[in-house]
Amino acid sequence: MAVYVHIPFCTVKCGYCDFNAYAGMDAVKPAYREAVVREVESWRGLLRSRRVTSVAFGGGTPGEVPAGDIAAILDAIRTAAGEVDDDAEVGLEANPGTTRLPQLRGLRAAGVNRVSFGVQSFDAANLLFLDRIHSPEAAAACVAVARGAGFANVGLDLIYGLPGQSPDAWAQDLARAVSLEPDHVSCYALTVEEGTPLARRVGRGEITPLEPDAVADMYEDAEDRLGAAGYVHYELSNWAKPGCESGHNRVYWTGGDYLGLGAGAHGFVDGVRYENAAHPRAYVERLGRDGLTPSAVGEGTVVGPAVADSYRPTERVAMFDWLETSLRLVEGFDPAGFAARFGVDIAAVVSTPLRECAASGVLDWQPGRIALTRRGRQLHSAVAAHLLAHLDQPRGATARSASAIATSPR
Repeated sequence: MAVYVHIPFCTVKCGYCDFNAYAGMDAVKPAYREAVVREVESWRGLLRSRRVTSVAFGGGTPGEVPAGDIAAILDAIRTAAGEVDDDAEVGLEANPGTTRLPQLRGLRAAGVNRVSFGVQSFDAANLLFLDRIHSPEAAAACVAVARGAGFANVGLDLIYGLPGQSPDAWAQDLARAVSLEPDHVSCYALTVEEGTPLARRVGRGEITPLEPDAVADMYEDAEDRLGAAGYVHYELSNWAKPGCESGHNRVYWTGGDYLGLGAGAHGFVDGVRYENAAHPRAYVERLGRDGLTPSAVGEGTVVGPAVADSYRPTERVAMFDWLETSLRLVEGFDPAGFAARFGVDIAAVVSTPLRECAASGVLDWQPGRIALTRRGRQLHSAVAAHLLAHLDQPRGATARSASAIATSPR
Protein backbone atom coordinates (compact mmCIF):
# COMPACT_ATOMS: atom_id res chain seq x y z
CA MET A 1 0.00 0.00 0.00
CA ALA A 2 1.09 3.56 -0.75
CA VAL A 3 0.23 6.41 1.63
CA TYR A 4 -0.61 9.96 0.58
CA VAL A 5 -0.65 12.79 3.14
CA HIS A 6 -2.28 16.08 2.16
CA ILE A 7 -0.83 19.25 3.69
CA PRO A 8 -3.21 22.05 2.61
CA PHE A 9 -1.18 25.10 3.64
CA CYS A 10 0.45 27.68 1.35
CA THR A 11 2.02 31.07 1.90
CA VAL A 12 0.08 32.34 -1.14
CA LYS A 13 -2.46 30.40 -3.17
CA CYS A 14 -1.67 30.80 -6.86
CA GLY A 15 -4.38 32.12 -9.15
CA TYR A 16 -4.35 29.07 -11.42
CA CYS A 17 -4.59 26.53 -8.58
CA ASP A 18 -7.81 24.62 -7.86
CA PHE A 19 -6.29 22.22 -5.34
CA ASN A 20 -7.50 21.98 -1.76
CA ALA A 21 -5.03 24.59 -0.49
CA TYR A 22 -5.31 27.57 1.87
CA ALA A 23 -3.16 30.59 2.68
CA GLY A 24 -3.01 32.44 6.00
CA MET A 25 -3.74 29.44 8.23
CA ASP A 26 -0.47 29.12 10.14
CA ALA A 27 -2.34 29.00 13.47
CA VAL A 28 -4.02 25.74 12.43
CA LYS A 29 -0.79 23.86 11.66
CA PRO A 30 -0.06 22.42 15.14
CA ALA A 31 -3.61 21.09 15.54
CA TYR A 32 -3.52 19.78 11.97
CA ARG A 33 -0.37 17.76 12.67
CA GLU A 34 -2.06 16.13 15.67
CA ALA A 35 -5.20 15.46 13.61
CA VAL A 36 -3.22 13.64 10.91
CA VAL A 37 -1.44 11.56 13.55
CA ARG A 38 -4.83 10.64 15.00
CA GLU A 39 -6.12 9.70 11.56
CA VAL A 40 -3.10 7.44 11.06
CA GLU A 41 -3.91 5.77 14.36
CA SER A 42 -7.54 5.33 13.29
CA TRP A 43 -6.27 3.29 10.31
CA ARG A 44 -4.08 1.03 12.47
CA GLY A 45 -6.30 -2.01 11.87
CA LEU A 46 -5.71 -1.82 8.13
CA LEU A 47 -2.13 -0.57 8.22
CA ARG A 48 -0.86 -3.34 10.45
CA SER A 49 -1.89 -5.87 7.77
CA ARG A 50 -0.15 -4.00 4.94
CA ARG A 51 3.36 -3.31 3.72
CA VAL A 52 3.86 0.40 3.05
CA THR A 53 5.93 0.91 -0.10
CA SER A 54 5.86 4.71 -0.33
CA VAL A 55 4.68 7.87 1.40
CA ALA A 56 4.03 11.15 -0.44
CA PHE A 57 3.35 14.57 1.08
CA GLY A 58 1.43 16.83 -1.30
CA GLY A 59 -0.55 19.99 -0.97
CA GLY A 60 -0.59 22.84 -0.64
CA THR A 61 3.05 23.12 0.15
CA PRO A 62 4.18 20.52 2.70
CA GLY A 63 7.69 21.94 2.60
CA GLU A 64 6.38 24.95 4.50
CA VAL A 65 5.28 23.09 7.64
CA PRO A 66 7.94 22.44 10.30
CA ALA A 67 10.14 19.42 9.63
CA GLY A 68 9.13 18.14 13.07
CA ASP A 69 5.52 17.90 11.91
CA ILE A 70 6.52 15.74 8.94
CA ALA A 71 8.66 13.61 11.25
CA ALA A 72 5.75 13.11 13.67
CA ILE A 73 3.45 11.94 10.87
CA LEU A 74 6.08 9.59 9.46
CA ASP A 75 6.73 8.15 12.93
CA ALA A 76 3.00 7.51 13.33
CA ILE A 77 2.88 5.69 9.99
CA ARG A 78 5.92 3.57 10.86
CA THR A 79 4.37 2.68 14.25
CA ALA A 80 0.95 1.78 12.84
CA ALA A 81 2.07 -0.10 9.73
CA GLY A 82 2.81 -3.80 9.77
CA GLU A 83 5.90 -3.11 7.69
CA VAL A 84 7.50 -0.18 5.88
CA ASP A 85 9.97 -1.01 3.12
CA ASP A 86 13.55 -0.17 3.99
CA ASP A 87 13.86 1.60 0.65
CA ALA A 88 10.37 3.14 0.71
CA GLU A 89 10.08 6.27 -1.39
CA VAL A 90 9.20 9.21 0.88
CA GLY A 91 8.49 12.26 -1.26
CA LEU A 92 7.59 15.85 -0.47
CA GLU A 93 6.65 18.92 -2.51
CA ALA A 94 8.34 22.23 -1.73
CA ASN A 95 8.71 25.79 -2.98
CA PRO A 96 12.13 27.20 -3.93
CA GLY A 97 11.59 30.51 -2.17
CA THR A 98 10.41 29.28 1.22
CA THR A 99 12.27 26.01 1.86
CA ARG A 100 15.67 26.75 3.41
CA LEU A 101 18.68 24.54 4.04
CA PRO A 102 17.91 23.89 7.76
CA GLN A 103 14.36 22.86 6.88
CA LEU A 104 15.60 20.53 4.14
CA ARG A 105 18.14 19.00 6.51
CA GLY A 106 15.38 18.41 9.03
CA LEU A 107 13.20 16.77 6.40
CA ARG A 108 16.04 14.54 5.28
CA ALA A 109 16.72 13.51 8.89
CA ALA A 110 13.02 12.67 9.28
CA GLY A 111 13.28 10.17 6.44
CA VAL A 112 12.17 12.18 3.41
CA ASN A 113 14.34 10.99 0.52
CA ARG A 114 12.74 12.66 -2.50
CA VAL A 115 11.92 16.36 -2.87
CA SER A 116 10.16 18.11 -5.74
CA PHE A 117 10.30 21.88 -6.19
CA GLY A 118 7.47 23.85 -7.81
CA VAL A 119 9.80 26.01 -9.89
CA GLN A 120 7.21 26.48 -12.69
CA SER A 121 9.44 28.96 -14.59
CA PHE A 122 12.81 30.68 -14.51
CA ASP A 123 11.35 33.85 -16.04
CA ALA A 124 10.53 36.68 -13.61
CA ALA A 125 7.49 37.88 -15.58
CA ASN A 126 6.04 34.39 -15.79
CA LEU A 127 6.59 33.82 -12.07
CA LEU A 128 4.71 37.07 -11.38
CA PHE A 129 1.84 35.99 -13.63
CA LEU A 130 1.65 32.64 -11.84
CA ASP A 131 1.62 34.33 -8.39
CA ARG A 132 4.80 32.54 -7.41
CA ILE A 133 6.66 34.20 -4.56
CA HIS A 134 10.16 32.98 -5.42
CA SER A 135 12.68 34.62 -7.73
CA PRO A 136 14.42 33.10 -10.76
CA GLU A 137 17.58 33.04 -8.65
CA ALA A 138 15.86 30.99 -5.93
CA ALA A 139 14.52 28.63 -8.57
CA ALA A 140 18.00 28.11 -9.93
CA ALA A 141 19.51 27.53 -6.48
CA CYS A 142 17.03 25.00 -5.09
CA VAL A 143 18.68 21.88 -6.52
CA ALA A 144 22.08 22.75 -5.06
CA VAL A 145 20.50 23.55 -1.69
CA ALA A 146 18.69 20.19 -1.65
CA ARG A 147 21.90 18.38 -2.60
CA GLY A 148 23.62 20.13 0.28
CA ALA A 149 20.93 18.83 2.62
CA GLY A 150 21.62 15.26 1.52
CA PHE A 151 18.93 14.65 -1.10
CA ALA A 152 19.98 12.30 -3.89
CA ASN A 153 16.63 12.52 -5.66
CA VAL A 154 15.53 16.05 -6.57
CA GLY A 155 12.77 16.99 -9.00
CA LEU A 156 11.61 20.19 -10.68
CA ASP A 157 8.07 21.05 -11.80
CA LEU A 158 7.58 23.36 -14.80
CA ILE A 159 4.47 24.93 -16.35
CA TYR A 160 4.19 25.73 -20.06
CA GLY A 161 1.53 27.19 -22.33
CA LEU A 162 1.30 30.50 -20.49
CA PRO A 163 -0.48 33.40 -22.25
CA GLY A 164 2.01 35.09 -24.54
CA GLN A 165 4.77 32.56 -23.84
CA SER A 166 7.02 32.13 -26.86
CA PRO A 167 8.63 28.87 -27.99
CA ASP A 168 12.03 30.38 -27.24
CA ALA A 169 11.02 31.31 -23.69
CA TRP A 170 9.87 27.73 -23.05
CA ALA A 171 13.06 26.36 -24.58
CA GLN A 172 15.05 28.57 -22.21
CA ASP A 173 13.09 27.24 -19.20
CA LEU A 174 13.84 23.68 -20.30
CA ALA A 175 17.52 24.46 -20.87
CA ARG A 176 17.82 26.12 -17.47
CA ALA A 177 16.17 23.14 -15.79
CA VAL A 178 18.46 20.64 -17.52
CA SER A 179 21.53 22.68 -16.59
CA LEU A 180 20.72 22.17 -12.90
CA GLU A 181 20.87 18.37 -13.39
CA PRO A 182 17.74 17.40 -11.44
CA ASP A 183 16.84 13.73 -11.27
CA HIS A 184 13.24 14.27 -12.30
CA VAL A 185 11.32 16.85 -14.35
CA SER A 186 7.55 17.29 -14.53
CA CYS A 187 6.02 19.51 -17.24
CA TYR A 188 2.38 20.56 -16.96
CA ALA A 189 0.36 22.64 -19.40
CA LEU A 190 -1.36 25.61 -17.79
CA THR A 191 -5.00 24.68 -17.36
CA VAL A 192 -7.80 27.19 -16.77
CA GLU A 193 -9.73 25.53 -13.94
CA GLU A 194 -13.29 26.60 -13.26
CA GLY A 195 -13.70 28.73 -10.13
CA THR A 196 -10.10 29.97 -9.98
CA PRO A 197 -8.99 33.61 -10.19
CA LEU A 198 -7.31 32.74 -13.49
CA ALA A 199 -10.62 31.49 -14.91
CA ARG A 200 -12.33 34.71 -13.86
CA ARG A 201 -9.65 36.79 -15.57
CA VAL A 202 -10.01 34.74 -18.73
CA GLY A 203 -13.81 35.13 -18.54
CA ARG A 204 -13.48 38.91 -18.29
CA GLY A 205 -11.25 38.96 -21.36
CA GLU A 206 -8.20 40.17 -19.42
CA ILE A 207 -6.18 37.14 -20.47
CA THR A 208 -6.19 35.20 -23.73
CA PRO A 209 -5.03 31.59 -23.38
CA LEU A 210 -2.33 30.37 -25.72
CA GLU A 211 -3.51 28.58 -28.86
CA PRO A 212 -3.76 24.79 -28.37
CA ASP A 213 -1.42 24.09 -31.29
CA ALA A 214 1.25 26.29 -29.71
CA VAL A 215 0.83 24.44 -26.41
CA ALA A 216 1.12 21.10 -28.23
CA ASP A 217 4.35 22.25 -29.89
CA MET A 218 5.78 23.09 -26.47
CA TYR A 219 4.95 19.61 -25.21
CA GLU A 220 6.78 18.03 -28.15
CA ASP A 221 9.70 20.37 -27.55
CA ALA A 222 9.89 19.09 -23.96
CA GLU A 223 9.89 15.51 -25.24
CA ASP A 224 12.76 16.25 -27.62
CA ARG A 225 14.92 18.38 -25.34
CA LEU A 226 14.55 16.29 -22.20
CA GLY A 227 15.06 13.09 -24.16
CA ALA A 228 18.24 14.48 -25.69
CA ALA A 229 19.46 15.37 -22.19
CA GLY A 230 19.10 11.75 -21.04
CA TYR A 231 15.74 11.90 -19.29
CA VAL A 232 13.36 8.99 -19.82
CA HIS A 233 9.80 9.99 -20.69
CA TYR A 234 7.86 7.48 -18.59
CA GLU A 235 4.49 9.16 -18.02
CA LEU A 236 2.57 11.84 -19.91
CA SER A 237 3.91 14.73 -17.83
CA ASN A 238 6.99 13.16 -16.25
CA TRP A 239 10.61 12.56 -17.22
CA ALA A 240 13.35 11.04 -15.06
CA LYS A 241 16.91 9.91 -15.10
CA PRO A 242 16.98 6.09 -15.24
CA GLY A 243 15.99 4.68 -11.87
CA CYS A 244 14.53 7.96 -10.57
CA GLU A 245 10.92 7.50 -11.68
CA SER A 246 8.24 8.07 -9.05
CA GLY A 247 7.27 4.70 -7.64
CA HIS A 248 4.55 6.31 -5.52
CA ASN A 249 2.74 7.89 -8.46
CA ARG A 250 3.03 4.64 -10.37
CA VAL A 251 0.65 3.16 -7.78
CA TYR A 252 -2.00 5.65 -8.94
CA TRP A 253 -1.37 4.94 -12.61
CA THR A 254 -1.55 1.16 -12.23
CA GLY A 255 -4.65 1.00 -10.03
CA GLY A 256 -2.92 0.06 -6.79
CA ASP A 257 -4.19 0.67 -3.26
CA TYR A 258 -3.32 3.94 -1.54
CA LEU A 259 -4.38 5.40 1.77
CA GLY A 260 -5.29 9.10 1.72
CA LEU A 261 -4.66 11.09 4.91
CA GLY A 262 -5.39 14.73 5.65
CA ALA A 263 -7.96 17.34 4.68
CA GLY A 264 -9.55 16.61 1.32
CA ALA A 265 -7.28 13.61 0.71
CA HIS A 266 -8.55 10.84 -1.54
CA GLY A 267 -7.86 7.14 -1.11
CA PHE A 268 -8.47 3.86 -2.92
CA VAL A 269 -8.55 0.72 -0.81
CA ASP A 270 -9.88 -2.73 -1.72
CA GLY A 271 -11.77 -1.35 -4.70
CA VAL A 272 -13.44 1.49 -2.76
CA ARG A 273 -12.74 5.19 -3.29
CA TYR A 274 -13.13 7.74 -0.52
CA GLU A 275 -12.63 11.43 0.19
CA ASN A 276 -11.93 13.19 3.48
CA ALA A 277 -13.53 16.38 4.75
CA ALA A 278 -11.94 19.17 2.73
CA HIS A 279 -11.55 22.23 4.96
CA PRO A 280 -8.61 22.01 7.42
CA ARG A 281 -10.66 23.30 10.35
CA ALA A 282 -13.50 20.85 9.66
CA TYR A 283 -10.95 18.06 9.37
CA VAL A 284 -9.27 19.02 12.66
CA GLU A 285 -12.65 19.22 14.40
CA ARG A 286 -13.58 15.72 13.21
CA LEU A 287 -10.30 14.24 14.44
CA GLY A 288 -10.40 16.16 17.71
CA ARG A 289 -13.40 14.30 19.08
CA ASP A 290 -12.95 11.82 21.89
CA GLY A 291 -13.54 8.13 21.26
CA LEU A 292 -12.79 8.16 17.55
CA THR A 293 -14.36 5.41 15.47
CA PRO A 294 -11.68 3.33 13.74
CA SER A 295 -11.36 3.87 10.00
CA ALA A 296 -12.16 0.78 7.94
CA VAL A 297 -13.37 -0.48 4.57
CA GLY A 298 -16.87 -1.92 4.64
CA GLU A 299 -19.23 -3.28 1.99
CA GLY A 300 -18.67 -0.73 -0.74
CA THR A 301 -17.93 2.10 1.68
CA VAL A 302 -15.15 3.51 3.83
CA VAL A 303 -16.03 4.65 7.33
CA GLY A 304 -13.87 6.78 9.56
CA PRO A 305 -13.81 10.06 11.49
CA ALA A 306 -12.35 12.03 8.59
CA VAL A 307 -14.28 10.41 5.70
CA ALA A 308 -16.85 12.63 3.98
CA ASP A 309 -17.76 10.41 1.01
CA SER A 310 -17.00 6.96 -0.35
CA TYR A 311 -18.27 4.53 -2.96
CA ARG A 312 -17.36 1.42 -4.90
CA PRO A 313 -17.20 2.24 -8.64
CA THR A 314 -19.37 0.23 -10.96
CA GLU A 315 -17.57 -2.32 -13.10
CA ARG A 316 -17.79 -0.03 -16.14
CA VAL A 317 -16.34 2.95 -14.27
CA ALA A 318 -13.63 0.79 -12.70
CA MET A 319 -12.62 -0.44 -16.16
CA PHE A 320 -12.53 3.11 -17.50
CA ASP A 321 -10.47 4.40 -14.57
CA TRP A 322 -7.97 1.58 -15.05
CA LEU A 323 -7.66 2.21 -18.79
CA GLU A 324 -7.44 6.00 -18.40
CA THR A 325 -4.64 5.88 -15.85
CA SER A 326 -2.74 2.96 -17.44
CA LEU A 327 -2.61 4.86 -20.74
CA ARG A 328 -0.80 7.70 -18.96
CA LEU A 329 2.28 5.49 -18.83
CA VAL A 330 4.45 5.87 -21.93
CA GLU A 331 5.16 2.14 -21.80
CA GLY A 332 1.41 1.48 -21.86
CA PHE A 333 0.08 -1.74 -20.41
CA ASP A 334 -0.20 -5.46 -21.03
CA PRO A 335 -3.80 -6.45 -21.93
CA ALA A 336 -3.30 -9.50 -19.72
CA GLY A 337 -3.29 -7.13 -16.75
CA PHE A 338 -6.78 -5.93 -17.69
CA ALA A 339 -8.01 -9.53 -17.97
CA ALA A 340 -6.50 -10.42 -14.60
CA ARG A 341 -8.14 -7.41 -12.97
CA PHE A 342 -11.63 -7.70 -14.45
CA GLY A 343 -11.92 -11.32 -15.55
CA VAL A 344 -12.65 -10.46 -19.18
CA ASP A 345 -10.52 -10.01 -22.29
CA ILE A 346 -10.05 -6.34 -23.19
CA ALA A 347 -11.15 -7.03 -26.78
CA ALA A 348 -14.54 -8.13 -25.46
CA VAL A 349 -15.34 -4.66 -24.08
CA VAL A 350 -13.38 -2.05 -26.07
CA SER A 351 -12.21 -3.80 -29.22
CA THR A 352 -13.90 -1.34 -31.60
CA PRO A 353 -12.54 1.92 -30.11
CA LEU A 354 -9.09 0.38 -29.70
CA ARG A 355 -9.04 -0.59 -33.38
CA GLU A 356 -10.27 2.87 -34.36
CA CYS A 357 -7.59 4.58 -32.28
CA ALA A 358 -4.89 2.30 -33.70
CA ALA A 359 -6.09 2.97 -37.25
CA SER A 360 -5.95 6.74 -36.66
CA GLY A 361 -2.36 6.52 -35.43
CA VAL A 362 -2.90 7.54 -31.80
CA LEU A 363 -2.60 4.04 -30.33
CA ASP A 364 -0.06 1.26 -30.72
CA TRP A 365 -1.76 -2.12 -30.22
CA GLN A 366 0.57 -5.08 -30.31
CA PRO A 367 0.56 -8.51 -28.66
CA GLY A 368 1.31 -7.90 -24.99
CA ARG A 369 1.27 -4.10 -25.19
CA ILE A 370 -1.17 -1.25 -25.72
CA ALA A 371 0.26 2.28 -25.56
CA LEU A 372 -0.37 5.75 -26.90
CA THR A 373 1.85 6.87 -29.76
CA ARG A 374 3.73 10.16 -29.64
CA ARG A 375 0.76 11.85 -31.33
CA GLY A 376 -1.63 9.97 -29.07
CA ARG A 377 0.01 11.32 -25.93
CA GLN A 378 -1.21 14.74 -27.00
CA LEU A 379 -4.75 13.35 -27.19
CA HIS A 380 -4.91 11.21 -24.05
CA SER A 381 -8.15 12.78 -22.80
CA ALA A 382 -9.86 12.36 -26.18
CA VAL A 383 -8.76 8.73 -26.42
CA ALA A 384 -10.02 8.03 -22.89
CA ALA A 385 -13.36 9.69 -23.66
CA HIS A 386 -13.68 7.59 -26.83
CA LEU A 387 -13.05 4.41 -24.85
CA LEU A 388 -15.65 5.40 -22.25
CA ALA A 389 -18.26 6.16 -24.90
CA HIS A 390 -17.89 2.67 -26.36
CA LEU A 391 -17.23 0.73 -23.17
CA ASP A 392 -19.92 -1.90 -22.73
CA GLN A 393 -22.35 -0.76 -20.03
CA PRO A 394 -23.25 -3.54 -17.57
CA ARG A 395 -27.02 -3.81 -17.14
CA GLY A 396 -28.31 -1.53 -14.39
CA ALA A 397 -24.94 0.12 -13.73
CA THR A 398 -24.52 3.83 -13.13
CA ALA A 399 -21.77 5.92 -14.64
CA ARG A 400 -20.36 7.85 -11.70
CA SER A 401 -16.70 8.33 -12.53
CA ALA A 402 -13.96 8.17 -9.95
CA SER A 403 -12.16 10.97 -11.78
CA ALA A 404 -13.96 13.43 -9.49
CA ILE A 405 -11.77 12.33 -6.59
CA ALA A 406 -8.67 11.26 -8.44
CA THR A 407 -5.40 12.45 -7.01
CA SER A 408 -4.01 15.21 -9.20
CA PRO A 409 -0.44 16.20 -9.86
CA ARG A 410 0.75 19.34 -8.22
